[in-house]
Amino acid sequence: MVTSRPEIVGNFGVVATTHWLSTTVGMTILERGGNAFDAAVAAGCVLHIVEPEQNGPGGDVPIILWSAAKRQVDVICGQGVAPAAASVGKIKDLGLDIMPGIGHIPAVVPGSFGAWMLLLQEYGTMSVRDVLSPAIEIARNGFHVKPEVSSILKNLAPFFREHWPSSAEVFLPGGKAPEADTMMSLPAQAKTYERIIAEAEAAGGNRERQIEAARRAWYDGFVAEAVDKFFRQPVMDTSGEAHAGFMTGQDLANWRATIEEPISTTYHQYEVFKPGPWAQSPVMLQQLALLRGFDLGSMEPTGPDFVHTVQECAKLAFADRDSFYGDPKFADVPLGVLLGEDYNAERRKLVTGQASLDLRPGTIGNFGGGIPQRDSGSTKVAHREAIVDAEPERTKSYADYLASKHGDTCHLDIIDRWGNMISATPSGGWLSGSPVVPGIGFSISVRGQMFWLDEGHPNGLEPGKRPRTTLTPSLATRHGEPYIAFGTPGGDQQDQWALHAFLRHVHHGLNLQAAIDAPSFYTQHLPSSFYPREWLPGHLAVESTFPDKTLAELNRRGHRLEIFGQWEHYNSVTMATRVGPVLRAGASPRRMQSYAIGR
Repeated sequence: MVTSRPEIVGNFGVVATTHWLSTTVGMTILERGGNAFDAAVAAGCVLHIVEPEQNGPGGDVPIILWSAAKRQVDVICGQGVAPAAASVGKIKDLGLDIMPGIGHIPAVVPGSFGAWMLLLQEYGTMSVRDVLSPAIEIARNGFHVKPEVSSILKNLAPFFREHWPSSAEVFLPGGKAPEADTMMSLPAQAKTYERIIAEAEAAGGNRERQIEAARRAWYDGFVAEAVDKFFRQPVMDTSGEAHAGFMTGQDLANWRATIEEPISTTYHQYEVFKPGPWAQSPVMLQQLALLRGFDLGSMEPTGPDFVHTVQECAKLAFADRDSFYGDPKFADVPLGVLLGEDYNAERRKLVTGQASLDLRPGTIGNFGGGIPQRDSGSTKVAHREAIVDAEPERTKSYADYLASKHGDTCHLDIIDRWGNMISATPSGGWLSGSPVVPGIGFSISVRGQMFWLDEGHPNGLEPGKRPRTTLTPSLATRHGEPYIAFGTPGGDQQDQWALHAFLRHVHHGLNLQAAIDAPSFYTQHLPSSFYPREWLPGHLAVESTFPDKTLAELNRRGHRLEIFGQWEHYNSVTMATRVGPVLRAGASPRRMQSYAIGR
């Protein structure tokens, strides 16, 4: 079988991430004797540097892992919470009916660093210096600027100069956006990591003590102090006005990453594990629960029956996501029902031979909050193109452009020779989300834009609450043994693209690379999790590499097709498997930067 690149096979270790520098750093850590968890911390911190339009050190990360020592699956929650001072009432008092997409108001506590330190402390073997040094070197010496990053920064440069000068100082070196295919450095971020190492080592003691000192420097020390000071200053957001933030240093001090139990469902000989409903993760499990009632193995992996069936089940599961999901510390989420056979048997009856054009969440007693909607109808794509293609001339137009270019996400999957397995999805802290905090060199996550300003909804904004994020790494066992770690960037598409690759692998026997390379599809038949929360009824985006007869039949069934060229989807799935001593990995050729290596 000819694929875009070979499936990687080895028995020492495999690393697959969404950037080649992160992948090589992860592999270097394995070669130096570190385990998969050490490698994930180092690779993740490098992703914060080399993909600044997709994430940053002030972002978020959910992690799911298999510990060979514990022989169990654990989840680490690196999703920060809403500030203690934030509330629906306060935001509506500002004249807003939706969370802004950028600025200080939608900021949440930055969770990535705390999650990496918890992972390193509880599962890793290396020091803070060991895992942060590669990111420092790359930030200081420079990394390759992709054309899309150069284009984004050129468009944002006037806004940065006028409204976000701290971002201009970091991302417009010499006063202008870097050109594509040049090298760019981030010395301010390097200095922050260097100071973290210095404070960790100054604490003395063993490895665990130094890791805790690094965490304190972030959440109780100089990073928290810089955030506290900056968030008192009004900054421009999508309202067209400048607003101060709700975040304080105390919000950072009060938060800690946590180790949680995963949720799971069985699918044939597999058990698929995901984070809880503070992420969109259960939506993949519900799709699997719905798809158990169909013979996907008899359908061609690029045929209309496969695409239609998977797509229609996705619409039902995502409608339930938007009605029922929220932080389970604040909302009762009926996961037992949502993933149960009785409920899904009834939902499955809604799948017909024609594409649905309606949002159809289920009804489960007094649970859920319906689906808040904004009146955007079928104008979403045209609206987005109008924003992106126009040369912004007014402050609010620039702010809307900034929100439309919201960063996405990164991903990594790593397996080591001892059988440890990890999947993580770093995101947030995008250069386009909020202005750089002076003195530390990076932005803070605006994941709070995913809250609804509806106190009765499970995902309604509340102080100290986690927004229902889109970040969703995956791990599955086969016959009870750890088998696969996988995931992708892509916002609302994450639990579509990753699922499609998984299904084509398990039902059609495609190797990891072939499953990843297969023609891609997704729907925006769901309210976007991002500002301004629009949706496209009946939408189905497909790559043109599907057979013509498949596209014609999907069109006949009523899907509203949006056709992209080969590799044009953002789909950046990476996957890694283990069977006995044999390790395999693959990475998407789309975006021309994801890479898998191993030996």
